[in-house]
Amino acid sequence: MVSVVHTSSLTMQQYRRIRELLETAFGGRFGDDDLEHALGGLHVLIEEHGALVGHGAVVQRRLFHQGRALRAGYVEAVAAHPPGKGHGARVMHEVERIVRGAYTIGALSASEGAGEFYRRRGWVRWEGPTAVLAPGGLTRTPDDDDSTYVLPIDADVDITQLIACDWRDGDVW
Repeated sequence: MVSVVHTSSLTMQQYRRIRELLETAFGGRFGDDDLEHALGGLHVLIEEHGALVGHGAVVQRRLFHQGRALRAGYVEAVAAHPPGKGHGARVMHEVERIVRGAYTIGALSASEGAGEFYRRRGWVRWEGPTAVLAPGGLTRTPDDDDSTYVLPIDADVDITQLIACDWRDGDVW
């Protein structure tokens, strides 16, 4: 069963189940900042036989590109467990429906080894430099250059040019 729930409507049981799935799927490397980044938007939940087997979140962020602020559907906390059962693709199908329906561009930071999964779905790796609009001004984020992906919807973007995200604690992309 696929459901879409806003953070404000999550029950404590759903919240705990999401956290447990993310901890399992990321091998214990999913921190509090990572979870914080996934809150405040829509959660796609995939349940099978009463167990949560897939999750993804779409939160609104601002991306800055060529003098414009783009309303981005930023994808966070995509996880499926057990792997290899198609749960991740089901999550992303619904995530992409949300992004296409409400935003001018989709964006995400792919974990190591996940880039090909997103490319097969039509996401494009950002080829230009990345940055963050930090409290001290525009700051390059070269560690994120190879993991940033976009899904252009209504935004005319040049993927070879600079793109910057809005500031947040933890990993900015």
